Amino acid sequence: MINKHLIDPMDLSLEELDEIFELAHQIIQDPKKFSKVCDGKILATLFYEPSTRTRFSFEAAMMRLGGKILGFSEPNSTSASKGETLADTIKMVSIYTDIIAMRHPKEGAARVASKFSSVPVINAGDGGHQHPTQTLTDLLTIEFLKHGLKGHTVGICGDLKYGRTVHSLIKAMSRYEGTKFILISPKELKIPDYIRDEFIEKKNIEFKEVERLDDVIDELDILYMTRIQRERFFNEEEYLRLKDSYILDVEKMKSAKKDMIVMHPLPRVNEIAMEVDEDERAAYFKQAEYGMYVRMALMCKLLGVA
Repeated sequence: MINKHLIDPMDLSLEELDEIFELAHQIIQDPKKFSKVCDGKILATLFYEPSTRTRFSFEAAMMRLGGKILGFSEPNSTSASKGETLADTIKMVSIYTDIIAMRHPKEGAARVASKFSSVPVINAGDGGHQHPTQTLTDLLTIEFLKHGLKGHTVGICGDLKYGRTVHSLIKAMSRYEGTKFILISPKELKIPDYIRDEFIEKKNIEFKEVERLDDVIDELDILYMTRIQRERFFNEEEYLRLKDSYILDVEKMKSAKKDMIVMHPLPRVNEIAMEVDEDERAAYFKQAEYGMYVRMALMCKLLGVA
């Protein structure tokens, strides 16, 4: 896994995923043991698109491993504002650093970056396309809280059209035996055909598409909520019409299984009522914590330090 790029969740084999999760378990159990393994290593965080949790998670992960960070959180402060190409930026940054985490609004940008980098590139989100480290976060959360990754009915609710976390999660979970999907969205935000065709129907995975969360919440082992993403819409009126399509509240939670978990890639807007935070099945803040640990494990593997 050393010096490998992570652009798509499918870049990692199931065996490599198991290695990362096993190391994440070790880090969670004894974080001090890993506090200096990246001493002398530098992570570049290149965020061409706003982010709080993902960027902080990467930076906290490297700092907890004893490494250092350099980078930017918006492109206007870089030479990109002068017209520098992504290729040139990546060539330059890979001279100064040992590993790169990049978020970019254009789909495929991370793949392009990997072709010009001499160090590992981690895709931290490219447009509405992929978000593989969020997928690692999601898988580790499911493994921890549901005691394994096989045999779950996964409900994914909200923006299934533009949601890169949704696309990555479906691709990843489709590899585990016994997975069933219930896809909950307005007609305008249904899962793209290529995701449904390639990673659900072609693999003969049981699934259904519905518009009402209330009709299926009692069937779910995992409910993955997503926000309606204003930044992905070209039409403000369409966003305003759809933004409150799904709101998970205490009343809806009464119909859910006692051991169902609620996940969310965050940030949320109003799709999960604050009162749900008190429910022991609300896993989204724990999920964010696991995101730091799984990124620590991933970077250790790519850098060959653990």
